[in-house]
Amino acid sequence: MRWWDRHFGGSTRGRVVALLRRGAHTVEELAAKLELTDNAVRAQLATLERDGVVVAAGIRREGTVGKPATIYSIAPASDTLFSSAYAPTLAAVMAELGRRLTAPELRSILRSAGRRLAPESSAKTFKGRVENATRLLAELGADADLVATDEGFDIRSHGCPLSQAVNANPDTCRILEELLAEMTGGRAHEHCDRNSDRPKCAFALSEARTPRR
Repeated sequence: MRWWDRHFGGSTRGRVVALLRRGAHTVEELAAKLELTDNAVRAQLATLERDGVVVAAGIRREGTVGKPATIYSIAPASDTLFSSAYAPTLAAVMAELGRRLTAPELRSILRSAGRRLAPESSAKTFKGRVENATRLLAELGADADLVATDEGFDIRSHGCPLSQAVNANPDTCRILEELLAEMTGGRAHEHCDRNSDRPKCAFALSEARTPRR
């Protein structure tokens, strides 16, 4: 569920977010504008802080008496939570790239993008790096399970974080395939389930016999 939709926007929490998107406020200011108690506002802010939507941005001292008031604002990285444009935009870009580029050209670009996206893994063993990669996929929205195989490991997901783009161009999977190879230092082979409009990620991972370049 997206954060910003008709139902959330009309809720008390949504009204708090709407005010903070327009500027930083203290608890007292929010309470006055929303006609709520300070404690009711604090409860909403606590949940929004926990979810990474709101941050304490500083303090404001009114005069010389009393405790300084905390100022709250929208978290800098939370804009994506309120947008529904990213997925269809990526899908449109992938469809257009598929129309303009040859398959090898497109796959080269996507693999480079995957390597750029891959974070460094601090794990010392191949299994540890695979476990980190599986957690990353889950955080991205793939809801991934890790299964040991004779050849190494299989990551089997119950969704796809890039589903709209994959539906527009199946080669989108190369991004995650290369991300996993880069992150684990092994070989990654995608065998995703794309038999419906809800793709499910699946990647076979094996330890490289020679160092990756």
